[in-house]
Amino acid sequence: MRIFVTGASGFIGSAVVPELIGAGHKVVGLARSDASAAVLTAAGAEVQRGDLDDLGSLRDGAAGSDGVIHLAFVHDFSAYEKAIRTDLTAIETLGAALEGSDRPLVIASGTLGLSAGGRTATEKDGTAPGQSASPRAAAADLTISLAARGVRSSVVRLSPSVHGVGDHGFMAALIGIARAKGVSGYIGDGANRWSAVHRLDAARLFRLAAEQAPAGSTLHGVADEGVPIRAVAELIGRHLDLPVAAVAPENAAEHFGWLGAFLGFDSPASSALTRDLLGWQPTGPGLLDDLEEGHYFREPSA
Repeated sequence: MRIFVTGASGFIGSAVVPELIGAGHKVVGLARSDASAAVLTAAGAEVQRGDLDDLGSLRDGAAGSDGVIHLAFVHDFSAYEKAIRTDLTAIETLGAALEGSDRPLVIASGTLGLSAGGRTATEKDGTAPGQSASPRAAAADLTISLAARGVRSSVVRLSPSVHGVGDHGFMAALIGIARAKGVSGYIGDGANRWSAVHRLDAARLFRLAAEQAPAGSTLHGVADEGVPIRAVAELIGRHLDLPVAAVAPENAAEHFGWLGAFLGFDSPASSALTRDLLGWQPTGPGLLDDLEEGHYFREPSA
């Protein structure tokens, strides 16, 4: 297939592109800068210049493809509502270009906060429109609704920790906060759990979704169902030779900044249904093993 990928030069996208090419697909990657275009060209992909606000470029990329994997998102927490609107408009534009063709549209979403009370979330949770409390649930609802318009649409809900070399997300942020504060912290008793998946396993899931996922599928990119945040904090403290300490929930925002709004979630999730449906089997290291390898703790100048 000829697959149009947004966010193709990002942390996950840069793993998805070689995964697709290695499986015999052709990739066209959306690039908003010369640097991103150079990365894509070096990886063996074609380049479609534009960004999420360039609806003409999105339309052309989707119309000229056999399917779309939409990974791009504006991660600006100071303008999060605007980012959500941009994403919805982009999905609608991509979906309209694919309408009536039974071509795949796969988007990225998340499992964080999907269930309450410590229950392990499954792919069946939060699938009714408006059921999920996630801020990005509207994008998932819109994508699933495109199945009724002749698009083989699917949503890959990723674990909050998609980890691996080059990660600048939650784990890297937590390590940076520990360095800055001189203590590796967790919220409350730290027993709350996050699911996790290695970026290469996530990339393989996106490929399988584009190739095989039935229209209207909700999939989970989960390898570790639930890693206690205290275990993560203890590992960070050991690698950085820092004390490990609890942070009271009321002090989470002050200590962890923007991460404090997420770190206390108890959000285990399963991917059993996804594995059965697509034959996906994660093979990469788990989160704690990946952290133990040490690449997260190398100074940026190293």
